[in-house]
Amino acid sequence: MLFVLRNRVYRRLFTAQVVALVGTGLATVALGLLAYDIAGAAAGSVLGTALAIKMVAYVAIAPAIGALADRLPRRALMVGADATRAAVALLLPFVDQVWQVYVLIFLLQAASAAFTPTFQAVIPDVLPAERDYTQALSLSRLAYDLESLFSPALAAALLSLITYNWLFLGTVFGFAASAALVIGAVLPKPAAPTAAHSGRATAGTRLFLAVPQLRALLALDLAVAAAGAVVTVNTVVYVRDHLGRGVADVSWALGAYGAGSMTVALLLPRVLNRASDRAVMLRGALLLPLVFGGLGVITAADSGSWRWPALLTAWALFGGACSTVLTPAGRLLRREVAPQERTAAFAAQFSLSHSCWLLTYPLAGWLGAAAGLQSAVLVLGAIALGAGLLAVRLWPSQEQAGAEHDHTDLPDDHPHLVGATRATSGWRHRHAHLTDTLHAHR
Repeated sequence: MLFVLRNRVYRRLFTAQVVALVGTGLATVALGLLAYDIAGAAAGSVLGTALAIKMVAYVAIAPAIGALADRLPRRALMVGADATRAAVALLLPFVDQVWQVYVLIFLLQAASAAFTPTFQAVIPDVLPAERDYTQALSLSRLAYDLESLFSPALAAALLSLITYNWLFLGTVFGFAASAALVIGAVLPKPAAPTAAHSGRATAGTRLFLAVPQLRALLALDLAVAAAGAVVTVNTVVYVRDHLGRGVADVSWALGAYGAGSMTVALLLPRVLNRASDRAVMLRGALLLPLVFGGLGVITAADSGSWRWPALLTAWALFGGACSTVLTPAGRLLRREVAPQERTAAFAAQFSLSHSCWLLTYPLAGWLGAAAGLQSAVLVLGAIALGAGLLAVRLWPSQEQAGAEHDHTDLPDDHPHLVGATRATSGWRHRHAHLTDTLHAHR
């Protein structure tokens, strides 16, 4: 998997992603402590509102950025986003009002909504080979999982030496280092956007609705969001209240989720060499309702020492199943979307997937608090099951019509070009192919 890091441009971009993630992790810890200083016992509501603002920024900003990104130099856009995030992080230690926190969080997450889809759309151009791109997706998944484990530990170590306000300087450094690494990377020139998709904030969303495989991906995102919301929102409730365990065990439970996700991310490159994206992603999604069933048993039990290892197992399975769905998603987008439409497509994926989280986060919190954990498990488990079955229906095993795309590297008499029409960049055609067979010609 590390072979892909021999590509100098990708190595710089991956390093930029890692240092930015560490900075974000430090900010997450510091923000919680800042909220407690400002709001005291109401810190939870402040953080909940901040999380909702984050999702709103992602949902609203990403499509607009997707429409503009093709008109702007991608490197300048990513560096500008990093600079904005660094500036916001530099201001956070000086706020003393809740509304100021909300404004800065919106600016911070708006910049992230500009950076992330652009970054995701660049990688397929940097690594055009399917095998290399698959390894890059697995590395990216590992980076996210390791950050969730490493950043809190680093923050805890630093807090033994400094006050939490200094953690924001670590965030500033992370974003500044990311910007410096991106500046030094020579990015491939993007394909010119088509007239139908240039400058339209809804272009990526319309593309998702037009392609069956991408509609299935949206359903898969909803299934993942249902499981992820239970883990993110209710882990502390399960560990502290339902099981009566200590604070440290909250970290162990979250670590089990991360360990499951990382294990799958390490295994997937080999698995995807033998199995299709459809087979892998749908199996991962259909595993989620089964895990919800097991969680329902754990939730219904009032006592028993078996509940703690069972919860760790459920969280690890949730992590593994979610990683099975999320890691290959970039391959699907890369295959089904023409190069000139990738930025809009990745921006739409970013926005639409976070719309799912915007739905499931409050459901997990409000249902758990008002009606009990079992109600949250039943409702979110039903959402995961329904979304998984919908994805199976939307994503047929045999695609009767592949996405229209250009071939710039095939001779005029190549069999794939039968019935094709000449386009500016090469040959444009639409043909049927099996999902289970990798269509490698781009």
